[in-house]
Amino acid sequence: MSTTEEVLDHHLDAFTTQDLDEVMVDYDEDSVVITNMGTFHGLDEIEELFTGLFDEYAQAGSTVELEMKEVEGDTAYIVWHGETPDNDYEFCTDTFRIEDGVITIQTFAGKVEPK
Repeated sequence: MSTTEEVLDHHLDAFTTQDLDEVMVDYDEDSVVITNMGTFHGLDEIEELFTGLFDEYAQAGSTVELEMKEVEGDTAYIVWHGETPDNDYEFCTDTFRIEDGVITIQTFAGKVEPK
């Protein structure tokens, strides 16, 4: 069984390298990701969410920078910012509940400004 911090670090590494298969290892069919763009349930919907994000972040000149990471028990919280040719991700946060090595619930909030 992985710790909360190990799962979070794996997830962050997989996201920054845009490795969709590795990102999806961190979720299961009961996982839920809640965002201002909608709520995504299970592996298929979560994979569709990350596919769209990776398409955007694959563009030349895209950046993402982690500003803060906190882990308390089975909960992790990050603050980050990024930029793509399409959007400026000025201030973003994610909260993760990680149980038995799986992200069971993730929330995202951010100030995203189209360019």
